[in-house]
Amino acid sequence: MSLRIVVCVKYVPDATGDRRFADDTTTDRDAVDGLLSELDEYGVEQALRIAEANEGAEVTVLTVGGDDAKDALRKALSMGADKAVHVNDDDIHGSDVIATSAILAKALEKTGFDLVVCGMASTDGTMGVLPALLAERLGLPQVTLLSEVSVEAGTVKGRRDGDAATEQVEAALPAVVSVTDQSGEARYPSFKGIMAAKKKPVQTLDLDDLDIEADEVGLAGAWTAVETVTERPARTKGTIVKNEGEGGKQLAAFLAEQKFI
Repeated sequence: MSLRIVVCVKYVPDATGDRRFADDTTTDRDAVDGLLSELDEYGVEQALRIAEANEGAEVTVLTVGGDDAKDALRKALSMGADKAVHVNDDDIHGSDVIATSAILAKALEKTGFDLVVCGMASTDGTMGVLPALLAERLGLPQVTLLSEVSVEAGTVKGRRDGDAATEQVEAALPAVVSVTDQSGEARYPSFKGIMAAKKKPVQTLDLDDLDIEADEVGLAGAWTAVETVTERPARTKGTIVKNEGEGGKQLAAFLAEQKFI
């Protein structure tokens, strides 16, 4: 049986845009352009490399989000993934990472998999706990924060680099892995890949398809919530130090006042 790899990806607000909260204190995703989370691109890249090293392997990308989240799937498909699954339901709005992990776990059980690949974190929430939550819900081993990963003879192996040591870790499939931004540069979609992505299948699922009740997810089922939001104050004009013979002293005094020195 061929290796079935599923990559969990996320459509996130562009970090260079003016990101804001909506009236319900959730991220206003309509107010700023979105894109495939950069850290998830590393997950897609490693999944494709594993597939290239394992003849007949298939790569599926999976996301949870609104209509625009299809753009993230299309980017991953243009990189070389074979097909995509999009979980889209109005009741998902406001889901936290706990609810998102429940939705993804149900979707993975429905689609089937041998290896689940994630990025190290999303660039909007930056929590980095989703792979562990998925592994717990699926009852699988987790091999996380890898800067090198491979699959051979039913075993996933990888290298985890820490501040003081490097570990070689492995687990029997099926398993959940996450890869860091040190795992290898993600490939750029070619023109051929972009055109081919338009014809690749994208399956859409909703909460009914996954046997999930609406009150289990969304704002109603969230374990965490934003209570209040205060807009970041506008940047103030900086202090200009003119060098008229005493510039060095003025600069030193300013740095000392700000407790930088």
